Amino acid sequence: MSKPWLVVVDMQNVFAEPDSPWAVPRFAEVVQPIEALVAEHAPRVTFTRFVAPERPEGAWVEYYEQWDFALQPPDAELYRLVPAFAHHAATGTLDAPTFSKWNPELAAIVGEDASIVVAGVATEACVMGTVLGAADAGVRVRVAADACAGVDDAAHEQSLAVMRLWSPLVEVS
Repeated sequence: MSKPWLVVVDMQNVFAEPDSPWAVPRFAEVVQPIEALVAEHAPRVTFTRFVAPERPEGAWVEYYEQWDFALQPPDAELYRLVPAFAHHAATGTLDAPTFSKWNPELAAIVGEDASIVVAGVATEACVMGTVLGAADAGVRVRVAADACAGVDDAAHEQSLAVMRLWSPLVEVS
């Protein structure tokens, strides 16, 4: 098995700004641990971005009725990577209008016999969606708990507990 890929989930302005409806309070606390992971895994690093669909469908219609501020194009300021990671956007990000970033595009990036390390925000949404999607596809997943943050500490810890239940497919460290 080759060295694992680092998947950095949604380190975007919309989750970093304290006045954002989607603010993750401990966002700033995970920047340094993620920087260390990026240095350790480079060049095998992929940054993802949550972006709104052009036209929401299905249950996403109701979702965006509640969060209509987010119906902006992918190049909107709120969807940009935060300044600490903005230079990674130059090599491209994996954008998806879903919580889970595990999709055929990410599977192609990490390749067969894949193993990934996941970090980012929010633990209870996009991180967990990505982790469980990848594990369900047979990917070995390690969650870097100290490099993830949730909407609050309880949601973060509960999400880590759920992901631990997926052992041995998922390792939370």
